[in-house]
Amino acid sequence: MIPNPSIEVQTSPVDRPSVPAWFAEVVILSQHLTTKGILEAFAHQVQLVRGRFGSYEPIDFLALLFGYAMSGERTLSAFFERVTPFGSAFMALFERANLPHRATLSRFLASVDRPCLEVFRQLFEQYGFTEGWTSETIGGIWDRQSRRYIVFDVDATRQAARQRALPCDPSLTPPRRRLDAVCAPGYTGRKRGEVVRTRTVALQMHTRQWIGTFAGRGNGDYQAELASALRAITTYLELFALTAQVALVRLDGQYGDTVAIAQLIAAGVHLVTRARGYRVLEHPQIQRVLAHLPTARVTRVNSDEEVELFDGGWLSLDEGVPQTRIIVARHRAPAPGKRVSVGKCIGEWVYEVFITTLPIDGFLVARCARSLSWAGSL
Repeated sequence: MIPNPSIEVQTSPVDRPSVPAWFAEVVILSQHLTTKGILEAFAHQVQLVRGRFGSYEPIDFLALLFGYAMSGERTLSAFFERVTPFGSAFMALFERANLPHRATLSRFLASVDRPCLEVFRQLFEQYGFTEGWTSETIGGIWDRQSRRYIVFDVDATRQAARQRALPCDPSLTPPRRRLDAVCAPGYTGRKRGEVVRTRTVALQMHTRQWIGTFAGRGNGDYQAELASALRAITTYLELFALTAQVALVRLDGQYGDTVAIAQLIAAGVHLVTRARGYRVLEHPQIQRVLAHLPTARVTRVNSDEEVELFDGGWLSLDEGVPQTRIIVARHRAPAPGKRVSVGKCIGEWVYEVFITTLPIDGFLVARCARSLSWAGSL
């Protein structure tokens, strides 16, 4: 030990937890919500009819969820462990008195119904979409005829949850799993006991704003979730005094069937999506196009692989569905033994089919090929 008279160490048996590093961000957020009147709107307009509610209101639990989102903690359990020593100060930021227990929050979330959730979503859209943005600053892309398009990305992801095995015995009561309320068997459940939950998100690609997020059990209801995403996109554009024709919705192959395409066209938006099937490659019109030189060639950024693009023209994919523009991309097939994860391998080529409703003037082939990368996922 090296003695140093300038250092003095004091200890105490009393626990004094350190203030969480994210607490300052919660202070800023709460003050912003109060100043803008959003906190008062949440307190008076978000209602939930629930028996034995006690002394708590929905705003108490919304405050917890705001703090959890700002904290970056991995789990609610870890968040409560950090916030509990400062519970009174934390709730005072939101003009509330008592910090609910985490079990109380769990029961509240289990009781949230659709009307309560939709009111909160509408308030989020009303106050969150336009905050700090104007019609000029939200971005966009322009074609050669100065037509503006705002790109929105709609994508669904699936997450598997593992469930432990339960004993099977006639003398035991039937098992009850807590995940049954939110998960169901799905495509990514590859291991025994795994169940899946699907989440669909809508993102404004220029400002990186979250337009909406929608979830469902198992593989979800992609048509209903797409309808909700389109409603959120339409609301976003209306707040900036823009029409639905300005929207360019970018989707993956899950939405590349005629049902989803008809749903998008009926909403009045433009779309770019990967086709789910490849039967359109057999169409005589597409065969004639593929027999000629490609419309354009682009190079993928990551692999330097050259991709040829063909403008297949306007086709009706099914009876009763409006015509859409077909873009075919092809590149050389990989070496024998390598699996083709995206596209259809025919001979020495791998073909990918994209569907759009944009008016083509060289804009889609040049600009969209660059912005969408044609790199295996839209």
